Amino acid sequence: MSYGLVPDAIARMPWRLYVLLTAIACFGGIVLYSAAGGHIMPWAGMQIARFAIFLVMAEVIARLPFSLIRMSALPVYGAVLVALILVELVGGIAGGSQRWINLGFMQLQPSEFMKVAIVLAVARFYALLPPAQTRTFTAIWPALVLIGVPVLLVLVQPDLGTASMIGLGGVTVMFLAGLPLRLFVGSALAGAAIVPIAFSFLHEYQQKRVLIFLDPESDPLGAGYHISQSKIAIGSGGLFGKGFLNGTQSHLDYLPEGHTDFVFATMAEEWGMVGGIGLLVALFLLLRWGMRVAQQTEDRFARLVAAGLTTTIFFYVAINLMMVMGLAPVVGIPLPFMSYGGSSMLTVMLCIGIVMNINRNRDLLGDRWR
Repeated sequence: MSYGLVPDAIARMPWRLYVLLTAIACFGGIVLYSAAGGHIMPWAGMQIARFAIFLVMAEVIARLPFSLIRMSALPVYGAVLVALILVELVGGIAGGSQRWINLGFMQLQPSEFMKVAIVLAVARFYALLPPAQTRTFTAIWPALVLIGVPVLLVLVQPDLGTASMIGLGGVTVMFLAGLPLRLFVGSALAGAAIVPIAFSFLHEYQQKRVLIFLDPESDPLGAGYHISQSKIAIGSGGLFGKGFLNGTQSHLDYLPEGHTDFVFATMAEEWGMVGGIGLLVALFLLLRWGMRVAQQTEDRFARLVAAGLTTTIFFYVAINLMMVMGLAPVVGIPLPFMSYGGSSMLTVMLCIGIVMNINRNRDLLGDRWR
């Protein structure tokens, strides 16, 4: 194909994907603008600036040699694991949790990077494993060790939501690698059997979140306040919402964390079900793109990485939506491109950048998003 005067480097950029990402991020900025009472600072402006920076980062990652990502999978996992150990030794404590390393100019949360690193590491393990051994015990215990160590380190922080995301990401790659279905069914049944025991090891506030999830009306002004107000905000939006800047739950401070964990409730109150469906369609298109990249590559490592990272983004969306609707305990999982915060957006854009790299370097899609 000839691009005339347009440089090939620019012509090869996935413009349709960029338009989709920008549309979602700008909509998130509009919602954050409203959540701040009609002010671009402190949330909307910072969110859009971060998105622009991370979008450039994703494009840079997309242009790296794919072999570099393949070779760095296990070293990156090891580096992040060391950082998680350093969190336990010298990490800063905030809000009762020890999750960050103070670098002076920023607070680094290594557990966020592990969401990406675990997918790369487990995918690399199965790419190196001979196909004939996929259904043997040799294919199980190393992957469980790779997943279990960071999950335990993050649980100690404590951060149940992030630990769950790391575990789900790793297990998803195991499933996609072709391990027997009976293994996952048996593990799920065993996990259900030990839930009462595991519950006793949770911190008191985590136990309260689970109990409130089961019966949010038992303490509507206390532990169940977040879920109750979130449901009110979403339900009061109706079909078309109350209108931009007209939300009452967020503007009158009835809805806690309306700019972070419960930003979907803030959006739904003003934009209604139509706005919610529009956002879900946009996120679905993003996820569909990622899975198409995975489906159309023959390289085992690339396929597992693309599918695993796309599924990681899906878990962000699914867990957050279930959380704000009272279908899951409140575990602090943000909504991609909508919730205010740099760590989660950085993680999501790392995922997208790597999937873009697979698409670009392997020329996987016949109908590419240019």
